[in-house]
Amino acid sequence: MQIIETEDAFKALIQEIKSTIPGYRDPLAFGICRVDLGQLNVDKTLQATYPIINWNENFGSAAIFIKALAEQGINVDFTQSEVVCDINLAFLKSTLNAFTPYADEAHGTAHRNIQVVSSLYSQIISNGSFEGEFKVTFIFDDMPLISVEATYLKLYAMSQAKVALRGINLNGAFGALPNVAWSAGQPIELDYLREFEIELKLANEYPHIDFVDKFPRFLQHIIPADNTRILDTSKVRFGAQLAAGTTVMPGASYINFNAGTTGPVMVEGRISSSAIVGAGSDVGGGASILGVLSGTDGNPVSIGKNTLLGANSTCGIPLGDACIIDAGLAILEGTKVSIEPSELIKIKEANADALLEGTIFKAKQLAALNGLHFRRNSMNGETTVSRSKREIKLNSDLH
Repeated sequence: MQIIETEDAFKALIQEIKSTIPGYRDPLAFGICRVDLGQLNVDKTLQATYPIINWNENFGSAAIFIKALAEQGINVDFTQSEVVCDINLAFLKSTLNAFTPYADEAHGTAHRNIQVVSSLYSQIISNGSFEGEFKVTFIFDDMPLISVEATYLKLYAMSQAKVALRGINLNGAFGALPNVAWSAGQPIELDYLREFEIELKLANEYPHIDFVDKFPRFLQHIIPADNTRILDTSKVRFGAQLAAGTTVMPGASYINFNAGTTGPVMVEGRISSSAIVGAGSDVGGGASILGVLSGTDGNPVSIGKNTLLGANSTCGIPLGDACIIDAGLAILEGTKVSIEPSELIKIKEANADALLEGTIFKAKQLAALNGLHFRRNSMNGETTVSRSKREIKLNSDLH
């Protein structure tokens, strides 16, 4: 592409690209990434790092990237759900030519794609060849995942809250991502370690392995909000979503991918994949919120606002606001609970749409209701539900 002098010329170029490239359509998401390649399988992507991702936005930049690829003989197949292409110095120079009207704004927040291209171009000029190390990824449809690059792009979108929890298709992620050893944030092929174990150990070059997993840790890729605290890097998996003010304590806490919080939350227990916890809630020490594969019959669990899951409790149903599950109590869909008539009246007053009759219920009949207090009668072991008499409030100084 030739140097574009004005914003109007840039806009005209975008329209030209969209009207002349056969089958053109705007991507759902796209971004330039640096990839870590295999030590044995040198064409195999182990990890993709995106300095900036675009989700349903910045379609002009996407058009420029697609045109720059076409100039290098790489035609994007718009019929595919995801497309990953290698980029070279000519690609970067061409995009910079097109972005010239906005070059002076490249270090602001409005044109961060230009900053990515400009920074990468400067690095390549300084450091030399980078064949295969940088790629551009496009996602055109929210379909099951195929590539490592597209999987990471979606995980970034989730962890950066560009999409809602449970809001995108992450099927295929486990199949797309390789299981690798992680050392100081870098992935290492397990086959490489097996093949060169003797040489590496004799040379005292065998790496310190932090963990083995398909997913990296959240903090390897995401900068959290200033008032968000994660006291142990192993406790949050990449692809989790943490709202500002969330505190994740060490010990029994854990937040899986496609799970997380929607406001300030104290996390001292486990939030399984697909589980969501509302603002002001407290997941007590060792408490566990079940995921869709661990006892909820495929029904994802959401916890409302200002709710307490007591230490070592288990929650397998959605809860509304201002609920309490006492310490050590397991509330699953099939758990039988009793409600005194006087308490049932109070519960129905707090939940106008609730259709509850009788004294014995399965817990799933109470799913998503507000103001419930689950407890165990210490005299007869019966699980009971009453109208909660208090609202859980987190310490504002800590969140």
